Amino acid sequence: MAGLIPQSFIDDLLNRTDIVDVVASRIQLKKAGKNYTACCPFHKEKTPSFSVSPDKQFYYCFGCGAGGNALGFIMDHDQLDFPQAIEDMAKRAGMEVPREEGGRSNKPRQPTDSPLYPLLTAAAEFYKQALKSHPQRKAAVEYLKGRGLSGEIARDFGMGFAPPGWDNLHKHLASDSLQQKAMIDAGLLVENAESGKRYDRFRDRIMFPIRDSRGRVIAFGGRVLGDEKPKYLNSPETPVFHKGQELYGLFEARKHNRDLDEIMVVEGYMDVIALAQQGLRNAVATLGTATSEEHLKRLFRVVPSVLFCFDGDAAGRNAAWRALEATLSSLQDGRRARFLFLPDGEDPDTLVRSEGTDAFRARINQHAQPLADYFFQQLSEEADPRSLEGKAHLMTLAAPLIDKIPGNNLRALMRQRLSEITGLSGEVMQHMTQAAHSSQPSQSSAPPSEHPDYTSIPDSAYYDVEPSRNEYENPSPAPEFERNKSKGNWKKDGGKWNKKGQAEFAPRAPRTAVSVESPHLSALRTLLHHPQLAQKVEDVSHFAAEDDTYAQLLVALLGALQKNPNLRSLQLIARWHGTEQGRLLRALAEKEWLISADNLEQQFFDTITSLVARQRERSLEHLLRKARQSELSAEEKDQLRNLLSRNASPVIPSPTGA
Repeated sequence: MAGLIPQSFIDDLLNRTDIVDVVASRIQLKKAGKNYTACCPFHKEKTPSFSVSPDKQFYYCFGCGAGGNALGFIMDHDQLDFPQAIEDMAKRAGMEVPREEGGRSNKPRQPTDSPLYPLLTAAAEFYKQALKSHPQRKAAVEYLKGRGLSGEIARDFGMGFAPPGWDNLHKHLASDSLQQKAMIDAGLLVENAESGKRYDRFRDRIMFPIRDSRGRVIAFGGRVLGDEKPKYLNSPETPVFHKGQELYGLFEARKHNRDLDEIMVVEGYMDVIALAQQGLRNAVATLGTATSEEHLKRLFRVVPSVLFCFDGDAAGRNAAWRALEATLSSLQDGRRARFLFLPDGEDPDTLVRSEGTDAFRARINQHAQPLADYFFQQLSEEADPRSLEGKAHLMTLAAPLIDKIPGNNLRALMRQRLSEITGLSGEVMQHMTQAAHSSQPSQSSAPPSEHPDYTSIPDSAYYDVEPSRNEYENPSPAPEFERNKSKGNWKKDGGKWNKKGQAEFAPRAPRTAVSVESPHLSALRTLLHHPQLAQKVEDVSHFAAEDDTYAQLLVALLGALQKNPNLRSLQLIARWHGTEQGRLLRALAEKEWLISADNLEQQFFDTITSLVARQRERSLEHLLRKARQSELSAEEKDQLRNLLSRNASPVIPSPTGA
């Protein structure tokens, strides 16, 4: 009998899980400022309204109101219940789910994965078998042996061989036209646009399967054996493969050692495999793209230190600087990055084979530069600090980059180093930085965003505007205002008006918070205790595009209950567990309050009605503003006429949005 999952484990699991990784493994995200956007997977839309906040670790759709944490997303997207979603997240994180004694049993998880995964797995198996037994495998085997690779390493990385010919894999896997279409979607087949003919993407190449964090094959890289171009060929972007987010060898490195303390970033497949052959099983490679912020966020969730290993030529140094810029925004205190440049004409593959593992490790220890040293060295080559002009230029180059560092201590030390080099005091540097920021266009001058930035909401925003629990029970009386009816003037807060019409006020006593719970919080509390009310709200999309945090939470809970009416309070709270919203919901659920049953439903729908009306007003303002600037589409004109006609009518909108 499987027991309950300990709460402490759930907390730890959520701390180790990045919602961006969870969502990006299922849908394609696009960077938009500090957040990520996409077309919502829970309703049909053409314009992306689905937003994921890495800072707040939750998602919200401004089109349909879907929202929650990583756990909630997995539950909704994969159609799993709570324990199944926990199992899925734990597997992804490489953790075993503990169980407490005496709990209820749970059925095994039934995953609902993309059909491309088994197809890609079958292709990987075909390539592996071809390397073992295909009549034309000799050239591939000799090439791998010539690179010093053992059968063990080839097995660990799942290496294979794509035989010469146009349709080997096609004939092996494609049973019908639907299967062929799936193979095209997976990047295994190519369709000629003119002739409509379909053929294998990979032919006469050494094959490198690319695995995700769960060990599933998601794509391939292929190295040519002949003179065909390109030398290396990668799978295209697919529903399960986004090369800007994946790192070759990361799964294998973590599988070999779950307690890694540093990961080495190199440039190619063979560098990763050659280092592994020599016992250095901590190398990864980007997939034909520059090292990105997404790559670094992913690496720093696994290890506290990253070592970049590049060629010492101009191209290698350019790649290293791009990697440095991508690293800065992930440098929390306690994290570090180093840079190692190899001799001209050498790469990790050739160097580690020629000088051996011990010498290569010694090279890393002796020559790897800390990020700060490399940072100032490179900038000093561009802006010579021996002259006043060079110091000024160095300041201009370095200050904005240093400001990207989130770690307070590291950022302060970098500024101190810059001050020592330029001779400028900290106050002067701060003033210059502020002046540079003030010269940039302010946010107020930018066109208003339809979707707010979650990161602008402080962590405490969910509680700052609310009175304490004691204030709910002991409301303070409102201040009284008194009129002096004698020939004189108004008295207010102990002050008076003089004959010249100037106010003479006595110092005010500190204001006391009035114990009035916001309508949104009252509605949230009501919904937690009476979830059946959600079924009486017809469509939350009428007010999903809310910029109020409480309103967004209310809409998300309504949407979740409408999809699954059987959800109860604790299950709703679980969808927001580990976030500020989750802590707010728990506090609301635990707080008892007295309210007239006759008035409860009316108060709830009054709040819903106000949300509908507010959303209608904002939509109207947006369309009128756009109409003044440009021509509206036919759909927008119809929407505007509808909104104007409703505004002219005295009829109050219903809770259903009708």
